[in-house]
Amino acid sequence: MKKIVLTGGGTAGHVTPNIALMPALKEAGYEITYIGSKKGMEKGLIEATGTKYYGISSGKLRRYFDWKNFSDPFRVMNGFFEAKRILRKIKPDVIFSKGGFVSVPVVLAAKALHIPAVIHESDMTPGLANRIALRGATTVCCNFPETVEKIQGNRAIWTGTPIRQELFSGDANRGLSFCGFDSANDKPVLLIIGGSQGSVFINNAVRGSLDELLKDFRIIHLCGKGNLDESLKNREGYAQYEFISKELPDLFAAADIIISRAGANAIFELLALKKPNILIPLGLNASRGDQILNARSFEKQGFSKVLEEESVTAELLTDTVRKVYADRDQYILAMEASPSGDSIAKIVNILNESI
Repeated sequence: MKKIVLTGGGTAGHVTPNIALMPALKEAGYEITYIGSKKGMEKGLIEATGTKYYGISSGKLRRYFDWKNFSDPFRVMNGFFEAKRILRKIKPDVIFSKGGFVSVPVVLAAKALHIPAVIHESDMTPGLANRIALRGATTVCCNFPETVEKIQGNRAIWTGTPIRQELFSGDANRGLSFCGFDSANDKPVLLIIGGSQGSVFINNAVRGSLDELLKDFRIIHLCGKGNLDESLKNREGYAQYEFISKELPDLFAAADIIISRAGANAIFELLALKKPNILIPLGLNASRGDQILNARSFEKQGFSKVLEEESVTAELLTDTVRKVYADRDQYILAMEASPSGDSIAKIVNILNESI
């Protein structure tokens, strides 16, 4: 049996594509092991799949001043030696990395042990972790065709991102029932997703527009841990949750339009599900601008409408939701016409060829 080590962590976007790959990897005859951080959120997600998990030391590499900048490089170095010991023990045939800072020592340890490492870059431009990991990568899988041109060494391949197959099995009526909505009510459903950790900005923008939005829409709001508003608990037509996992496919199926951040994995799931959407990317004050590039690419292709944080008002948000819903058929047609391939099959084939 072939052996593969998956790695990636820090956010759900660095974990869920790995989980999406697992069934196909097992079918292709791989024994799967996962290396993540000792206390990261990826640990619980991966162990829930029954996959063997190893935790290593992990530190964040920052572009700004923080006292942890003096200690985290030592954690990364320690993580490198821990990963090296684990890889020597497992003796995998290939590594697949979905990114995040925990993946850096794993990929560099693989290079030191002459184990082929395939990494996946979600955004249009590689982040700091993947820019470092590129030194140990034999192949780079990319979400955007524009990214292929930015990777040196003829190592980059446009694959798209692995999509969790369970997302396609959602039931709209089941989703409406879960939220306490009447399936006989024909008022459209607006789903708001702020990312795995929620978005205070999007939460405030939506709640500031709630009175107007509820005139035309029922609202499902995934607001992130600790972000529930108790004063809205019994508001008719409004259902709020910190985080949803098992029922998420049903909520997607129930949604007619979606507001989301512009993380690469999230927007490719919207594309795969053909859901008209409004993207509010993280601004430059809180990110390196990758979400802005992702969102603009989707808007250019006709998949999304983009609102920049600094321009969002209650009136603009309400008007945009109404307009995107009115034009929903145009967005769906554009998404249906997009080049779509089986990214999971492509990536598994790349892994096979890398061995």
